[in-house]
Amino acid sequence: MTAATGLLTSIPPYVVLAVAALAVLALPRRAGHAAAALATAFTFGQAVLLGDGGTGAHLATQLFGFDVVFFNVDQFSLLMGVVVGFLATAAVLYAYGTEAPTWVTAFALIYVSSTVGTIYAGDWLTLIFFWELMAVTSTLLVWQYGGAAVRAGYRYALFHGIGGTILLGAVVVHFAHAGTFLFSATTGIHPAATVLAAIGIGINCGFVFLHTWLPDTYPRPHVAASVFLSVFTTKTAAYVMYRAFPEGGMWLAYLGGIMAVYGAFFALLQYNPRRLLSYHIQAQLGYMLAGFGLATYVGEFAVTGGFAHLFNNVLYKSLLFMAVGVVIYRTGVEDIRDMGGLWREMPVTFIVYLVGAASITAVPGFNGFISKGMVLDSAHEVHNVTLLLDSGLLWWLLVLGGVGTFMSFIKLGYYMFFHGSATLSPKDATPFQTAGMVLAGGACVFFGVFYTQLIELMPFTELILSDEVYFKPYSQSHLTESAALLVAGFVGFFALKRPLGWLAHHMPDVDAVTYPAMFYLGRASIWGVTELWAAVDRAVMGLVGAIEWTAMNPREALGRAGVDAEIRTGIGRSVLFLTVAAGVALFVFVLS
Repeated sequence: MTAATGLLTSIPPYVVLAVAALAVLALPRRAGHAAAALATAFTFGQAVLLGDGGTGAHLATQLFGFDVVFFNVDQFSLLMGVVVGFLATAAVLYAYGTEAPTWVTAFALIYVSSTVGTIYAGDWLTLIFFWELMAVTSTLLVWQYGGAAVRAGYRYALFHGIGGTILLGAVVVHFAHAGTFLFSATTGIHPAATVLAAIGIGINCGFVFLHTWLPDTYPRPHVAASVFLSVFTTKTAAYVMYRAFPEGGMWLAYLGGIMAVYGAFFALLQYNPRRLLSYHIQAQLGYMLAGFGLATYVGEFAVTGGFAHLFNNVLYKSLLFMAVGVVIYRTGVEDIRDMGGLWREMPVTFIVYLVGAASITAVPGFNGFISKGMVLDSAHEVHNVTLLLDSGLLWWLLVLGGVGTFMSFIKLGYYMFFHGSATLSPKDATPFQTAGMVLAGGACVFFGVFYTQLIELMPFTELILSDEVYFKPYSQSHLTESAALLVAGFVGFFALKRPLGWLAHHMPDVDAVTYPAMFYLGRASIWGVTELWAAVDRAVMGLVGAIEWTAMNPREALGRAGVDAEIRTGIGRSVLFLTVAAGVALFVFVLS
């Protein structure tokens, strides 16, 4: 390890990012954003340099008497550090070009800081601390915009607060059985904490029925904030899911397959472009989780496919949010039916959109083609391992999700850039918006063409590139499969365009039921607690009043009780009697 690398390992990147967040607020806008870009570039450069001999547990110490590691560097955290640092730099440039308020960039940077802290955590205690901090900072980023984002932010905070509490319960159960929080001491989360961990992490992953915070929140804040939000929480959750379940499980793979179909289907019904993209976050998470889950039977190849798709998704998902954000920023319109004909007015944004759409739909020559192909190959391979799965259900779920993805982005591109006549005449992307998009889009093309460079960033590189594994993404079978999906997507969209329009108005998501149900349940709970408190208060005050009246009118009290007696005693005995009587009455009341 060189002296420079040794110095780097002593500087946790999340500290640098947190300091830069303060600099954004303290410095003039241009200087503050320059500091932010340097901090994110430092995170990227550090991860690249640490990949050459800097792995290991750094900043290992004790916290509250427990062994913790504040800066854990391994092949998985380095992979995340590379893509988070790279994309965050592009997002800062984009935010500056979109005239985002300095508070947006500051909150975004502290959000990235907490994300990086989660990524580099070497134990469950450190991870849960940064996990909760990530929920708080992302909520602030949503709230900053005001308006409808405030109420959505409250719902977002409730989801992530509940999820974090459940995950904390899993961490406590894990420690109770394993006796340690360190990742290095165990293989994943303890089996006793499996259900709690799956649900707690699954909320952030967007499990079906736990996903409604995604399309509810991400279309609301500033368009620059949506770029940050769209990639960090969910992809960090996928990474943590692998930390919890490194050996996979078919339950996780099938959950991923269902997410791929569910997210793509509901994306097809959307006319708000950011809401459509938000559903595709859930769908794309499905492919990642399927890859991790398939490790049970396929092994390291499936895990590499899952992480490659995670890496690629950070790039093309943020690129798509950037392109859509430029359109919204320039037109002020957030319904794609009111757009159309913009390809002539905004050629740069149109080309960038095509790159992002081609990447997410796995068109050959773009990065999504490589990673999605690896996950599909893993799902196909598992049929030869176990007769139970010989039906190919998981593979068909992932393929169906792929067709839905093609249809979604044909729809989005058609309505935004071609549909109808050009009634809008907006300017194209600003120079800094273009710079951010070119960084992300260039990476999508680079890793699609030079795919071995992508694999070399992944875990288990030696195995994947060895002769033991047949990995030929541009084989005839893969190209044929991609062409079939593309044709099915085009035919499907234009054949089902009218029915999809009808479904869009008659097919609500589960939030149409869950949100009102939670509202009325919450209101009923508050009413119940309030009325119970009032009843207890009335009973206690009535008892105290009765005791006081009895003490002041003992003869009348006895008379009412049917006792005709003359009361003659000293003040001391009277006080003692009344004290004992009051104590007994209070004791009986409490027991009852």
